Amino acid sequence: MGKRLYVGNLSYRMSAEELGEVFSQVGPVTNAAIITDRETGRSKGFGFVEMEEDEDAAAAITQFNGTQVDGRTIKVAEANPRPPRSPRPGGMRDRE
Repeated sequence: MGKRLYVGNLSYRMSAEELGEVFSQVGPVTNAAIITDRETGRSKGFGFVEMEEDEDAAAAITQFNGTQVDGRTIKVAEANPRPPRSPRPGGMRDRE
């Protein structure tokens, strides 16, 4: 079980600090982030929480998946690993 969790269907008003506080009820949270739109800075309605212990991450999935947080039924699951990024054209490497 990974330590990083995906949290979906969040209230657009929820902050990263509030998200971390919710999950800290289960165990120590090392990081909580709300994903925002680059142009507007508004929440996209999902985020990620990193738990210190694998057991706490598993407990958080069990405890919070399908429950109401700030008036919305959230989805909590183990986060998929980030796919590797390919280099973008026009970067410093292209200027040889």
